[in-house]
Amino acid sequence: MKVYVVYDSESGHTEALAASIAEGAQSVEDAQVFLRHVNEADINDLVDMDAIIWGCPGHFGTISAGLKTWIDKLGYLWARGKLVGKVGAVFCTTASLHGGVESTMLNLITPMLHQGMIIVGLPNNIPENALYGSFYGVGITCPVEISPDEPIQAPNENDLALGRALGRRVANIAGKFVASPHMEVRG
Repeated sequence: MKVYVVYDSESGHTEALAASIAEGAQSVEDAQVFLRHVNEADINDLVDMDAIIWGCPGHFGTISAGLKTWIDKLGYLWARGKLVGKVGAVFCTTASLHGGVESTMLNLITPMLHQGMIIVGLPNNIPENALYGSFYGVGITCPVEISPDEPIQAPNENDLALGRALGRRVANIAGKFVASPHMEVRG
């Protein structure tokens, strides 16, 4: 079972969250995880994946330009239904509380729905999600550093636990689809 995690990151916050998601997915037996920055990610790789997780920093409540440009290249795959039935999930980081985490995740989910993907979020039975999370995916706040000399306000352990939980959940669900080849999810 193959899981593709693609992310845009500018200061390292989203990259750290993406790495925790990949770690969670990798903890599932038989999972092969591919972690790619958007500048290194190839949309053609998605055809062979069972699950796709993408994320970025939220920019004023929407998708970063880097990830949006990459997503906009998916038209060829969409026209041929190549992502229909694949498991999908999203994540983002913002610089302030109420900085658009949920609207960014909803914007990230929309292209997945257009592709015919099966969206996976985080339920409330995951303890960290009840206090710190969102049901749409993983969205965290990492305050902006006041000066370039200041250490990066990295995601905390609760944030990374949410990332690992999302990665595990997506890989487990994708694994169920892979294990049941008779299950029709292509339309």
